[in-house]
Amino acid sequence: MSLKGKTAVVTGGGSGIGRAISLQLARDGAAVAVWDLNPEGAAETVALIEAAGGTALACPGDAASAAGIARSAALTRETLGPITILVNNAGITGFTPFLEISEDHWDRMMAINLKGPFLCCQQVIPDMLAAGWGRIVNISSSSAQTGANVMAHYSASKGGVVTLTKSLALEFATKGITVNNIPPGFVDTPMLRASPVDVEAEAASVKSPMHRPGRPEDIAAACSFLVSEAAGYITGHTLGVNGGRVMP
Repeated sequence: MSLKGKTAVVTGGGSGIGRAISLQLARDGAAVAVWDLNPEGAAETVALIEAAGGTALACPGDAASAAGIARSAALTRETLGPITILVNNAGITGFTPFLEISEDHWDRMMAINLKGPFLCCQQVIPDMLAAGWGRIVNISSSSAQTGANVMAHYSASKGGVVTLTKSLALEFATKGITVNNIPPGFVDTPMLRASPVDVEAEAASVKSPMHRPGRPEDIAAACSFLVSEAAGYITGHTLGVNGGRVMP
């Protein structure tokens, strides 16, 4: 699935799922702009891509800041060319009982997980319209499909990502732009390891029919397909990569 000649942006590309997606799209031939709040993580991902012979650019910045997104987009265009692939992966999680969620915590969750993808899409869709071709993949969560205990703010933000995906898919379906989302299940990432979850116990529970956590590469493979020419007739779709945790 060659992406030669395409420029891709992956937000949150400095670690975990975002890094795996960045590496995969680079292997597919795309020039990849790695947008991440952590400059060291972004630089590490770029170094891995370049060591494998790919082309990449690190863009440190806040994926929920309109000004920061505009700066990163301008640098990406200047260095790699117009953006025609966008993977909205940057996000945060949280485990807090509902009655203890503060307004500030709710607002931060929505700003990063939902406002961020909105701002990124607004910034790059004009490039896609000019090219008559574009691919957007939003990384949501299986928690948006099922709800999650003590994660009301997180689940709500990711539910918004799912419906944003569908709305954009409808609006731009005749413009050569597809918009899809991947709700990962239980994926073993640094962010998950840092959460108050026993990764091995959770993976072995009935919540994971395969009795193992997913790998970031599992999400990257699905993303690679959705941004390819082979997926040109797929839009507004939720492609669950969850080991059978959610079966719509």
